[in-house]
Amino acid sequence: MADKPIRVGFVGAGANTRKHHIPKLKAQPGVSLVAVANRTKESGERVAKEFGIARVEDDWRRVIEAKDVDAICIGTWPYMHRELTVAALGAGKHVLCEARMAMNAAEGREMLAASRKAPQLVAQLVPAPHTLEVDRKLTALLAEGWAGEIHAVEVQGTQQARFAEQGDAMHWRQNRALSGNNILNMGIWYEAMMRWLGPAKRVMAMTKIARSKRKDESGAWQDVTVPDHVDILVNFKTSVGHLRFSSLTAFAPPPEAWIFGSDGTLHVEVDAKRLTGAHRGDTAMAEIAIPAAERIGWRVEEEFVNAINGREKITHTNFEDGVRYMEFTDAVARSYATGQAVDVKEL
Repeated sequence: MADKPIRVGFVGAGANTRKHHIPKLKAQPGVSLVAVANRTKESGERVAKEFGIARVEDDWRRVIEAKDVDAICIGTWPYMHRELTVAALGAGKHVLCEARMAMNAAEGREMLAASRKAPQLVAQLVPAPHTLEVDRKLTALLAEGWAGEIHAVEVQGTQQARFAEQGDAMHWRQNRALSGNNILNMGIWYEAMMRWLGPAKRVMAMTKIARSKRKDESGAWQDVTVPDHVDILVNFKTSVGHLRFSSLTAFAPPPEAWIFGSDGTLHVEVDAKRLTGAHRGDTAMAEIAIPAAERIGWRVEEEFVNAINGREKITHTNFEDGVRYMEFTDAVARSYATGQAVDVKEL
């Protein structure tokens, strides 16, 4: 049976949507780009002209309610993800929602509940991209016991780290009203780590805000309450971890993860997309070859379309895993706010 045409509407057209979702959905067979609503109609018109989207709306509700739209791609900041997702699923539309899933776990659970009420619809979150090319190999090695029992994990998750300046403007990720409890790239790192190690059990976090006030888009000074740096101690099922996420650690090593087991050590170099390891008795780390077929990489839009057409199930990333990383995010927030270790709620 031939695939049905998929008519996509876009609500929000941020950088990632313009870089990935719009052109890569357009490239999928049977997909047409029907409508877009952005922060302003003028910006929506620019996006529509650039990518050949049929029409521009000045109200996102018109996109979601349109009879000629089958699927909604949500490219806004997290503050709108819950409202848009619940509305789109309620209107019978498939949903591809940008990361991070939501402002907090409660909103994420609302989104999951809405998706479970409409199991015939596809609900996908944009996955953590930084380790996609090594994930399949690393997960397989860990599952087969390559490193033995995992004892400890170390993650250095810098994000555009540099020396903070007094006049730095407020980024949307530093605005709790837009970003919620999310901190830097913490959530997407944890999402990847769940693929390797499973969910965390308990966290203890300490944070640093470099500048307590920053200017917003209007030039007004605003209080900053989202950390610029967080150190987290984590209990996983069999291991402990130290995770660091920071925009302040200028000249720190590139993003990386170390996994230390009873019989081996594994090292993920994010920028190089390289996996190295060593076993008990080895004298040095050596690169672990990853066949091209196992370097899956970015295929978000392909997976979304395939899932709509019944050819595969969503794995990168489903709403269940989204709630799991939001529960981790909330636990970190409670920990640094109270100075206490906090259990991570299970799904």
